[in-house]
Amino acid sequence: MSKAPARKMFNGIEASGPFPVEYRFSHAKSGNRHLVVVFANFSAPEDYGWCNGVFDNVRANILWIRDRFDGMNAYYLCRNMDFGLADSVQTLISNVTRSLGLTPDQVTLWGGSKGGSAALYFGMRYGYRNIVAIVPQFLVGDALERRHPKVSAYMLGEGAPAHNARFLDALLPDLVRARANSAANIYVLSSPQDEHYAVQVEPFLGMFQGYDNFNFLYSESPTITGHATVTRRNVPALVGLLNLLADGYAPRLGFVRHAAEEFDRETSDIEAYLSATSKVQGADAFAPPVVTAPAYNGEAPSTGLRFAGTAQGAVRVSMWESGKFVASPEVAADGSWSWVPAKPWATGKHLVKIFAVDPAGFHSSRVEVPFTVADRPAPAGPTPPVVAVPGPGQQVGPSVAFHGTAPGAVQVGFRENGVPLGAVAVAPDGVWGWDPGWSWPEGTHLVEVAGVDAHGAESAPAAAAFTVLHQAVPVGHLPPRY
Repeated sequence: MSKAPARKMFNGIEASGPFPVEYRFSHAKSGNRHLVVVFANFSAPEDYGWCNGVFDNVRANILWIRDRFDGMNAYYLCRNMDFGLADSVQTLISNVTRSLGLTPDQVTLWGGSKGGSAALYFGMRYGYRNIVAIVPQFLVGDALERRHPKVSAYMLGEGAPAHNARFLDALLPDLVRARANSAANIYVLSSPQDEHYAVQVEPFLGMFQGYDNFNFLYSESPTITGHATVTRRNVPALVGLLNLLADGYAPRLGFVRHAAEEFDRETSDIEAYLSATSKVQGADAFAPPVVTAPAYNGEAPSTGLRFAGTAQGAVRVSMWESGKFVASPEVAADGSWSWVPAKPWATGKHLVKIFAVDPAGFHSSRVEVPFTVADRPAPAGPTPPVVAVPGPGQQVGPSVAFHGTAPGAVQVGFRENGVPLGAVAVAPDGVWGWDPGWSWPEGTHLVEVAGVDAHGAESAPAAAAFTVLHQAVPVGHLPPRY
């Protein structure tokens, strides 16, 4: 099933000529002053070519013309050799161009296969500036006789006389020989893998030598298996070309060829390089974070949920659920991290993926934390820790160690000005001690110390206020109290 286009479409019928011509139209984006006219190939859905969303981002006005007359295709040319059909198509193009306030110099004709033949015919005969013909057929009569007997009878008349077929064969070659619209920018795409190429395209390329800007794109990609796959392989390049033409750029490519794919190419060197420089590092180079809360496959409260763990060598951890970013708490100097959501979590099963990030931006591998949020209040947290050292207001040197007790807690964490400093486990008897291992700056400090129980519930913080002096201070010295 074809993709529905995102552009707003207007459907209409031009009936002022001898043959009604159905069309679709979409206005330009961002005020672009260009018109693209699209002719259909045989397999186009509803006989509207390139109307499957591939032009959604092309900024130009777009006119899709339907190649269906009396229920038949006609190459947009004739019925029973009556070229009033082609005149009716030209009337539609001319009326739309004029109604937009444009000239033929601001029009690109575009089509593939029989649509490519139509783009060449109308472009050369009526003087439109740009022509893009993809795998066209220069010998229309021959193509009808060989492959499309019903269309042949419709276009050539009863019995499909051979002399009528030869007349159609001469249409495009005669226009080229006459140098019709030789100032046009013409782009023809074909391939040696196209079964029509040797008869329908190759013999006519040299005839364009007198044209100012004739370009031939010769596609030798191994992905092309026949006429129908040439276009598919080249859609990105073709749409890029159309965007250039719509903005007023007419590339001069000349005769160019490509065969870029090498499916059996040796890739070990690039794979080794990518592995060595991968943003996501292996566990042997950068260990993934350890998650201590919530418990793996455990149950957690919707309010008071807490994530915690360690991530050695990381500056932060990144948390995701269902492809959406959740949070990125910082990692303390001792490798510990924690995060408490500001809002309650939805009840039910959850799977949070967490990875660590080092100072250079490299990522560890992911760890998955499955848990279930229950609709219950968070368990009461432990009582606040007791900080024995440093004592309240104690003057200390730059190396500060913390000691105390925290009954009911399994861990105590340390923060200053809201920034996590680290965490340490609590012994079974409730005693804890923590040596940060760094030199503290001189001045007054206020460190908050909070206990965390086995359920991840956090206590109210206890304050550890002290003053650092970068001079010798007697051990246990306290300032005098008056």
